[in-house]
Amino acid sequence: MQNNSHRGIIFNIQRFAIHDGPGIRTTVFFKGCPLRCWWCHNPESHKILPEKFDGCNLRRGFDQSFSMEKDEIGKEISVDELVNEIVKDRMFFDESSGGATFSGGEPLMQPEFLIESLKECKSNGVHSVVDTCGYASSEIINEVAPYTDLFLYDLKLMNDDDHEKYTGVSNQVTLKNLVSLDQLGKKIIIRIPIVPDITNTNENLFALRGFISDLKNVMEINLLPFHRVGEGKYAKYDIENKMGDVESPESASLENTKQFFSELNCKVKIGG
Repeated sequence: MQNNSHRGIIFNIQRFAIHDGPGIRTTVFFKGCPLRCWWCHNPESHKILPEKFDGCNLRRGFDQSFSMEKDEIGKEISVDELVNEIVKDRMFFDESSGGATFSGGEPLMQPEFLIESLKECKSNGVHSVVDTCGYASSEIINEVAPYTDLFLYDLKLMNDDDHEKYTGVSNQVTLKNLVSLDQLGKKIIIRIPIVPDITNTNENLFALRGFISDLKNVMEINLLPFHRVGEGKYAKYDIENKMGDVESPESASLENTKQFFSELNCKVKIGG
């Protein structure tokens, strides 16, 4: 491996992940996100810089080989250090057709670090996935695309006013970049959060299906049910929880939504 001193900020490395792309994967969680989705289950990822939280047990579930202070979220790391961690799992990648997934937060917020990490993965023969909301410049998309084997691409709301209300940004950049990746022939898995009365309205689901139907390179659609697992983080980090008493969608509703998208003649899964 060539010396690569580009540095970025991540807040976790999760090994043996099976819901972040094909096979067994090592998922790297980048700090920083330009969106503020009401249902976000990783609110600690919002700010790009490392943060300290007094008296909170923030390390539960983290890869213990990824050393951070107990009450710290986020660590600066070089490309070499990161890829050295990733290739430790090469045996599992080879046996399962897995690889590395770059998630967050939003990995496109740290484009140079992401691109250099992707390049090193490619030179090491590691299959690379980028899990993204697509909110970045077209220049960044075009620079990342050649080194990415698969995109996990979030689609949330087709109505622009609703998208801005529930995520804090317009959906125009996200939609434009998705079309661009499709035109480049990149492999794409669409991920749709299923949030009761927000994303799973009839109007939104029909609009999503219509948009996806025009894309040529969508391999699969993942329906990601809203859950309350990350709810406790909002109080810990003093972040407003806007979801109130919204519950997870019922199984029957999810199955109906799965059937609805199955009419596109591509694989549809509940979950990642």
